[in-house]
Amino acid sequence: MELRNAQKQVDEWIKNHGVRYFNELTNMAQLTEEVGEVARIIARRYGEQSEKESDKQKDLGEELADVVFVVLCLANQTGVNLQEAFDKKLDFKTKRDHDRHHNNDKLR
Repeated sequence: MELRNAQKQVDEWIKNHGVRYFNELTNMAQLTEEVGEVARIIARRYGEQSEKESDKQKDLGEELADVVFVVLCLANQTGVNLQEAFDKKLDFKTKRDHDRHHNNDKLR
């Protein structure tokens, strides 16, 4: 899936089901909440905290998808072409980090 298509899908969903976008501040708060839910699962499932019975049924993929959905909403409502921004960032990181990571003894 390309990000530009995902942005279009989210925009269509908002128009057909969501009535309108929440404002940017509300979506930022929503994003923070969703990232917190991902952090809770990671900390308990893969970290050192014990996982509560009520957390064992939580779906990490679903929570990550919630994060992506809200990020796509924020991109749409602020006029960010996320495909373009992502491609540019990946190119930058590729040029900057290729040798750096290969030469990092901590990663071996």
